Amino acid sequence: MIWEYAARSDRGLRRRRNEDALLVAPDRRLFAIADGMGGHAAGDVASALAIATLDAALARAPSPRIGAAALARRLRAAFAASHQALLAHGQAVPECLGMGTTLTALAALASEDACVIAHVGDSRAYQVRTGELRQLTRDHTWVQEQVDLGMLSPAQAASHPYSSILLRVLGGGAEPGPADTCGAVCQPGDLFLLCTDGLCGVIPPDDLRAMLVQELPLEELADQLVAAAYLRGAPDNLTLLLLRARAE
Repeated sequence: MIWEYAARSDRGLRRRRNEDALLVAPDRRLFAIADGMGGHAAGDVASALAIATLDAALARAPSPRIGAAALARRLRAAFAASHQALLAHGQAVPECLGMGTTLTALAALASEDACVIAHVGDSRAYQVRTGELRQLTRDHTWVQEQVDLGMLSPAQAASHPYSSILLRVLGGGAEPGPADTCGAVCQPGDLFLLCTDGLCGVIPPDDLRAMLVQELPLEELADQLVAAAYLRGAPDNLTLLLLRARAE
């Protein structure tokens, strides 16, 4: 499987700086995004450090024979290393104490047509196939917990004033628990989207699906997604990675 990609990271209309970061490493079939915590110290430092640590931890391309379970273990270990790097930096640099970030990564297997997604926080991964949009990750947020408990509907959660409260992040001065991982089978033509909540938090799911099912070049589609966020006020930083699988 060959992976085509397009990436965008934008400050948005209301933030003074971009606290998101991303990683594109097609030679290792590794892609990731991070959203530094805007309400905490040094969110931009946090996201950049998490991405750099993940990159270093996975600098060696996995064996072509590695399976999904082993790749998931490598991703969880890299996430744990990123968390420890953030804590250590916060202890060494007082103005960065308490910084945190989300992190979502997709690593594709060479041995089979599949990929593994790992994440902490509310930056999401989606898969589009035959006109259907499927969210692969589950947000680590208070409102998602309330949805799971049956206390809120998905529609109520989307507009809830506490929708930005995260229950799990990297850094932040506490142990986040292991990264959640999941696998996805890849078929030629499948489209994957990794994005921070500056995108998925402002574009409704039906609108997002309608855009993603278009048969467009990825660069054009990426520009359309950013433009759609701007039409809705772009209140936060937004970062996206579009990945399309095709047969060699």
